[in-house]
Amino acid sequence: MVHRHDDNDAVIDPAYTKRLGCVNVPKNKMPDQETSPQAVYRMIHDELLLDGSSRLNMATFVTTWMDPEAEKLMAETFDKNMIDKDEYPQTAEIERRCVNIVANLFHAPSTGDAIGVSTIGSSEAVMLGGLAMKWKWRQRRQAAGLSSDRPNLVMGSNVQVVWEKFCRYWDVEPRYVPVAHDRFTVDAAETMTYVDENTIGVVPILGTTHTGEFEPIKDIHDRVVAYNAENGTDIALHVDAASGGFVAPFLHPNLVWDFRLPQVKSINVSGHKYGLTYPGIGFVIWRSAEELPEDLIFHVNYLGGDMPTFTLNFSRPGNQIVGQYYNFIRLGRDGYRKVMEGLRDTAKFLADGIAQLDAFDVISDGTDIPVLSFKLTDPSRYTVFHVSDELRRDGWQVPAYTMPPNAEDIAVLRIVVREGFSLDLAESLLGALRKAVTRLNTTPPAHEAESGFAHT
Repeated sequence: MVHRHDDNDAVIDPAYTKRLGCVNVPKNKMPDQETSPQAVYRMIHDELLLDGSSRLNMATFVTTWMDPEAEKLMAETFDKNMIDKDEYPQTAEIERRCVNIVANLFHAPSTGDAIGVSTIGSSEAVMLGGLAMKWKWRQRRQAAGLSSDRPNLVMGSNVQVVWEKFCRYWDVEPRYVPVAHDRFTVDAAETMTYVDENTIGVVPILGTTHTGEFEPIKDIHDRVVAYNAENGTDIALHVDAASGGFVAPFLHPNLVWDFRLPQVKSINVSGHKYGLTYPGIGFVIWRSAEELPEDLIFHVNYLGGDMPTFTLNFSRPGNQIVGQYYNFIRLGRDGYRKVMEGLRDTAKFLADGIAQLDAFDVISDGTDIPVLSFKLTDPSRYTVFHVSDELRRDGWQVPAYTMPPNAEDIAVLRIVVREGFSLDLAESLLGALRKAVTRLNTTPPAHEAESGFAHT
């Protein structure tokens, strides 16, 4: 969010002002005097009570619970700057281990030279993966004496907004493959109609934001390989595995979507989603060093040694990578599998309960990743936006939104099941949903759907 400068004289009147001996605090300016740490803590702590409960927030994919031991480790490493690998060599070593663990999880070639970096979530990872694809495409075009001024990127209209940002920021034409009323992922054959010699890459999604479903990655891959062979191109696949990259290896180990497919050149994943780590941490992995152009790597020496770096961010705390490493070691493959199975079972429990309400049609039931989406069977009396508002009465935050272009007349609710969301809480959510439907059936909102009631 972009914040406008506000120069008014509004103040905060902290609770317990007289007891703690502090005075009103200006909202938009730095106060002239210092204040005791106890008073400042109490003031900010109380303000944050106005936020919703993270445990009842079914909108976010981001991890909201970790082991106390992980929290302690992360608190101990807030002050370590990840970029300063000369001063903090063990943190750098832990990052190296994490990158290798992720590369191994995604079946990077054991005889190759896979390479990767940790990032501030998948947003930064997407930017880096996209830049590498653009640079590689431009190098090939220039080497062949061809124009390199009209790059495009092919992806579904259901992509996360960061891909739109990448295209706008880095001057790449986005080509959006539409979804359909009965299909909320891209069609592989239709995807290829958007591809041409200026395509820097194709981006299928392992776990879409809208419904949590997997796109047909292997089918798209095989068609891209055939296209390359026929046309003498080398169009890459970058798999956006932000949501599904830490789920598929454990719930769907036989699903071929990663570096087992030779034209998959890079993959991004969010550690702070189903990597089970607090934000923000992500990774981008390339199948070989050749896929990351040297021109994109910067070398700095003013931190004490030669520091090759390929990130958009520079300074950031080392605690995020430490938290991720804790999870990798603490859980192991068996632990991650058990967690994902538990989350999937909770999601399917919710999906079954929602289907039995007779008010909704379930679109995705948590089979691919622990995310379910559903729409109203009859939206003529009230909308999913009314249902979402009703749920807020009981403290539940369940987002409602319209689907991507070509299916934007369909509005859905979505629930993301994360660690810490138990079957007991799922039963409570079903009860709140049941009450919401009963209230809306008893007293439907008057003409709000027709008058443009907050549908965006």
